[in-house]
Order: sequence, then structure tokens, then C-alpha cells
Amino acid sequence: MRKLIAAMKMSLDAKVEGPDGTADWVEAWSEDYGLTPQIDACLLGGGMYPGYESYWTGIQTKPETPVWLTSEPPTPAEREWADFIKQTPHYVLSSTLQTTSWPNTTFLRSIDDVAALKQQPGKDIYLIGGARITASLIDAGLVDELRLITYPLVAGTDSTALFATSPRRSAELLDVRKLDRGKVALTYGFAS
Repeated sequence: MRKLIAAMKMSLDAKVEGPDGTADWVEAWSEDYGLTPQIDACLLGGGMYPGYESYWTGIQTKPETPVWLTSEPPTPAEREWADFIKQTPHYVLSSTLQTTSWPNTTFLRSIDDVAALKQQPGKDIYLIGGARITASLIDAGLVDELRLITYPLVAGTDSTALFATSPRRSAELLDVRKLDRGKVALTYGFAS
């Protein structure tokens, strides 16, 4: 069975978005978790997908133009990820979205569809987010691994917490790495 691996960048207080709806502390949205060699599909929630498609289409079509989230030109790692995802199937869990401009995108309508996707042959699946789908799929027991990059700041009140309403659940620490500028990479595994 394929693993479903969630990965997110967050603050010390487990916030994945600031009050304005973005994680303005993240300097680049590249795949910094070491997942690219082991995945062949990406999964997102319907709330996040439209912005994700727009952001990465912009980098794919105008790779030297500053991007709206950081106001900086894409980093080399972001351009590399933009090229990778152009060829990678995407799945969007949504009961409302009907259309996409990306040809390699499929809509899933239920958590059962996600479970069925994990049963299909292939490499692992990268659960990109957002926070609601990540927490929901962890709660449903479908996430096998959670990779976090924690930034050394407290996002504060009115920010979206990753596990704001989740029930208690144990995880096993699989890896810890110290990164540049005080960031820490953490990998946790969930028992099935």
C-alpha cells in the first residue's frame, strides 16, 4: 500500500497560517522535506487547491517574476518543484470544486476515495494540505507520516492551528534535523 505523507511548514505554536490567511514567515514554498524521489502523486484540499494552482502556474509560466506570497522571484528549489508537479498527478478532495486548468488533476469526493487512492499501485502520495484536510485525514487514520518544518516564531492569536480541533493521537518521532536560521525538521509516524 502507498503511504500518505503530510508535510507542512508551521510556527512554534503549531500555526500554519497567520491572521491574513498566509504563512508570511515562510521564505519559499519549495518541497523541502525530501519527498520528491519517493512520491508520484499530490493530494490537496479544495480550500487550498485554487491558490496552489494559481501560484505554481505563475512560476511555471513566468519563472523570473516575483511571486505573490513572498514578493521575491522563485527560488531555484521552487522552480524545480514547479517543473516536477507539471508532470505529477494531483488529487483534490472537494465536494464542491468542479473545474481545474491543470490537465492532470482528479477530484476526489470522499475520504473513502482517499483510502482507495492509497490502495492503487505507485509511489507514495504527498498530502500538501491545507490544515483542515491534513487534520481530517490524520483523524481518519489515513496519514502514515507527518513531516514538519518548524519556524522559530510564535504566530499568535487569530492564526490557524494545525490541530485546533483534533482528538488526542500518538505519533512516533522518526527523525529530527536542525536547519538554517533556527528552523527544525521533524518527521513523525502514525501507527495504522
